[in-house]
Amino acid sequence: MKLTLNDIADLYLGAGQTLYGGEAVSQLAHALQSAHFAEQANASPYLITAALLHDIGHILAGQQNDDVDAGIDDRHESVAIAALKPLFGQRVLAPIALHVEAKRYLSAIDPVYHATLSPASQKSLILQGGVMSKEEVQRFASNHFAEDAVFLRRCDDQAKIPDLPTAALAHYLAIAASVCHSEVVA
Repeated sequence: MKLTLNDIADLYLGAGQTLYGGEAVSQLAHALQSAHFAEQANASPYLITAALLHDIGHILAGQQNDDVDAGIDDRHESVAIAALKPLFGQRVLAPIALHVEAKRYLSAIDPVYHATLSPASQKSLILQGGVMSKEEVQRFASNHFAEDAVFLRRCDDQAKIPDLPTAALAHYLAIAASVCHSEVVA
């Protein structure tokens, strides 16, 4: 499925109302909070857009709230990239593609990090390959987009607060529109 910005709005306003993978917030609230934290940190419009869209693959894959408990990894990052590739370039897509790996990386380099993950995120970490090996850490750290992916991951990890006020979806979609097609090569 290739998405338009209107499709993204429809997804978040429809299926995005469901709970986000074992957390106490909806898919939409998680996306808005992630983008909110990126914007509050004065991130680029590319990273704000990545924060908004990083987990849209869960919606596209039809994630159920109990998928993690059932041992299902929906590979949402790959699903998202396939759907978003016609709209965005690597400055948006690469952090999305790497945000799961960033969780594995942070778990390997920071002993405190794992303890800060929500229980659902700790379970999904196991399904997603667990803590990185030393070789994987080195390979990840050498990626040009590793720093952006870690930033996105930290926004993602914070974005699970029930009833946190954020800007509306339209605000963040306007930011996404400003970087849409900005680096896409035919």
